[in-house]
Amino acid sequence: MMDKQLQYNQLISSALRVRESILLMSTNGGCFTGASLSCADIIVYLYGQYLRVSPDSTTNPNRDYLFLSKGHDVPALYATLAEFGFIDKQRLSNHLHISDNIYWHPNTSIPGIEFHSGSLGHLLSVAMGVAYDCLQKKQDNKIVVIVGDGELNEGSLWEGFLVASALKLHNIIVIVDRNKFQANVKTEELIPLESLDNKFSAFGWNVQRIDGHDFYSIDKAMKFCDEHTNTPHIIIADTVRGKGVPSIEERADRWFCNFTDEDIQKLLNELHGTTAKELDSPIFHVR
Repeated sequence: MMDKQLQYNQLISSALRVRESILLMSTNGGCFTGASLSCADIIVYLYGQYLRVSPDSTTNPNRDYLFLSKGHDVPALYATLAEFGFIDKQRLSNHLHISDNIYWHPNTSIPGIEFHSGSLGHLLSVAMGVAYDCLQKKQDNKIVVIVGDGELNEGSLWEGFLVASALKLHNIIVIVDRNKFQANVKTEELIPLESLDNKFSAFGWNVQRIDGHDFYSIDKAMKFCDEHTNTPHIIIADTVRGKGVPSIEERADRWFCNFTDEDIQKLLNELHGTTAKELDSPIFHVR
């Protein structure tokens, strides 16, 4: 149990550093801060605990794959790749600079980025092609796709859900970052999505719903996917836009942010104060 506690503490520390990096990219042109903060814990868990991929295996055909379909959240992915050694952390300071390819959406010239994304709704189909190919080759790769809840308004996703079920792509796991915002409006005020659990079940997927900020819950859900290989998997991860920085949490106007340096320092101080309080919460104690 102590070994497992140490692993989770490491994830918490990594997630804090990733959120720091996201905030630091939220200036001099800005980025999609709120949604990047909402999926940070998920991406950190995947690279820190789950995915079979490393800085020296990004082209290995036996690696696991992550496709960030909600490409505007790439600050969370860039920061995680830096945290786990795929890219030099100093490169994050080149965000939006003409000297580098680190900008508002994923670029495959960055080590660890599997596919370009930005136009929403596309990467499930790309991931399905990879998943199908891996099954045909009798490989055991895991194919993980992160989609946004607002992205679920794209019809191409639902076509993909039908086809993946028909093809029994049990090696694909879709994680929905359910932060309940689409750009600058709440999802349920625009095109209501619930009940998502029932919709996905009707499409033939195995469905789990979890707290997307609780590493224990994420870990349990991913292990369940590994143990049940009869259908494709969807994990609805309930998250909070702007998670970790209370002054910008659950705010429609904190979708895209371009803060001043002074603002950034205040937000970093707030982030560290919030994390210190959460570390004292029973959720982070040995279970």
